[in-house]
Amino acid sequence: SKPYIFDRVFQSNTSQEQVYNDCAKKIVKDVLEGYNGTIFAYGQTSSGKTHTMEGKLHDPDGMGIIPRIVQDIFNYIYSMDENLEFHIKVSYFEIYLDKIRDLLDVSKTNLSVHEDKNRVPYVKGCTERFVCSPEEVMDTIDEGKSNRHVAVTNMNEHSSRSHSIFLINVKQENTQTEQKLSGKLYLVDLAGSEKVSKTGAEGAVLDEAKNINKSLSALGNVISALAESSTYVPYRDSKMTRILQDSLGGNCRTTIVICCSPSSYNESETKSTLLFGQRAKTIKNTVCVNVELTAEQWKKKYEKEKEKNKTLRNTIQWLENELNRWRNGETVPVDEQFDKEKANLEAFTVDKDITVINDKPAATIGVTGNFTDTERRKCEEEIAKLYKQLDDKDEEINQQSQLVEKLKTQMLDQEELLASTRRDQDNLQAELNRLQAENDASKEEVKEVLQALEELAVNYDQKSQEVEDKAKEYELLSDELNQKSVTLASIDAELQKLKEMTNHQKKRATEMMASLLKDLAEIGIAVGNNDVKQPEGTGMIDEEFTVARLYISKMKSEVKTMVKRCKQLEGTQAESNKKMEENEKELAACQLRISQHEAKIKSLTEYLQNVEQKKRQLEESVDSLNEELVQLRAQ
Repeated sequence: SKPYIFDRVFQSNTSQEQVYNDCAKKIVKDVLEGYNGTIFAYGQTSSGKTHTMEGKLHDPDGMGIIPRIVQDIFNYIYSMDENLEFHIKVSYFEIYLDKIRDLLDVSKTNLSVHEDKNRVPYVKGCTERFVCSPEEVMDTIDEGKSNRHVAVTNMNEHSSRSHSIFLINVKQENTQTEQKLSGKLYLVDLAGSEKVSKTGAEGAVLDEAKNINKSLSALGNVISALAESSTYVPYRDSKMTRILQDSLGGNCRTTIVICCSPSSYNESETKSTLLFGQRAKTIKNTVCVNVELTAEQWKKKYEKEKEKNKTLRNTIQWLENELNRWRNGETVPVDEQFDKEKANLEAFTVDKDITVINDKPAATIGVTGNFTDTERRKCEEEIAKLYKQLDDKDEEINQQSQLVEKLKTQMLDQEELLASTRRDQDNLQAELNRLQAENDASKEEVKEVLQALEELAVNYDQKSQEVEDKAKEYELLSDELNQKSVTLASIDAELQKLKEMTNHQKKRATEMMASLLKDLAEIGIAVGNNDVKQPEGTGMIDEEFTVARLYISKMKSEVKTMVKRCKQLEGTQAESNKKMEENEKELAACQLRISQHEAKIKSLTEYLQNVEQKKRQLEESVDSLNEELVQLRAQ
């Protein structure tokens, strides 16, 4: 419900051209007439400052104040008298983390602020480019804009992280009258104030937000001090306010564009922005034309100042005489008393055809009148000396700031190195712990391998004993088989002999039987008895045959038994050979496993030695790192 008064209020649907015509168009003419001008946009982040100042640089409808001013400056120049000669220089720099950084030469990252002979602050060492056309200016803007710091926040996808200042310096000379005018135009795009809780800034973006809010706070303090007519204005609290010192309460026509967010979410920031604009509106700047006088004009000014000095001396003489009369007790008539208004009118009549740059007044007229020329010169020399000391102190402060920044950088590097060393130490400690764990695991594995080897050795001994037992059993069976084979051979020989004897006996018996039968037949024939009876001797032969058969059958059964026994012995021998081969294979496998385990034990022993050596190296490295850490902490 609180009212705020401004020169003009624009709706959100206002065109860029209308904003330019109402806010900036008049300043172009003022700059070409020799005045200084400043235009800057103020407001919270994402409220439209960059859109207002720059817009879409190469879009005829969407371009902002800066490109339109550039075009208008050259349009005015083209339409002015031919006897006017113009020199236009542009500079483009940003204030990032309270450091002045040249956007046209990125190698210049920490420029300093100095004052010229008229006590006007300027950026020393900033790149200045002469331009002859709007296209050259736009190319310069594009080059600088590409080097400007931007970032993404929760409230703005292309948030400006620095205050940018585009300076146009126009100097003109009348070739006929030799009159020289100069005007400076500061086009400022401020970074927006931020609430970290809303933007979600972190890390480097958070540091940028802190510096942005700090410089904007310094700007607010300057505006408040000027609005309250304070005797001290804190221009030096920030480099931005130092550069804009002439724009805020000095010789400059300044236009401030207050950018507000229409969202109720940003109500508190909008109120703060409106209050800033309300205070800034109460500031009154004293402006005058920046003109370089010709020799004739300087001569006239000298004569005029000489006349003014003579008048002041007469006034001083008059006042001293009047004072002496009063001290002597005389009464000075009214018509003989000093007329202050008349004296002021005579003493301070100025030639209105000549306009000069207003330096800051050093003293009042009354005090000036009591100074002699020598004292005045001494005062001026003292003032010049003090200003020089101030510049030297500024330079020293800048050097100290650079040294502090360098030391901060070195400190950050050392902290980073220390953190890196600590991380390396932690990694080495973790590696050492891992190696110790692996060493312990290897020891456990070696123990298990040794235990397995012991078990294998025991099994090997058992298997070796079994093999020896089987070998002995095989030898016994072989001996027994050989004995049985010898016995079988002897039995076969005896059997063969018996067969031969039996055959011989049968043959003899047959012959004898045949002979006997023949004899019997012959006897039967002889006695006439055709029945030939078998002699009793035949039964004995049959009995012998029967006995022989029985004996032979017995021998056959014994032979079969021996053959069966031999086959059994051969089967047993085959099984023994098979078991022996299996035992030999198992023995070979055991020997292979033993050799493998011996090789593994050897490799594990070597690995254990390497681990112990690496452990000692790591311990030595940790000791050296601890010593370096102690040295770094000592530094």
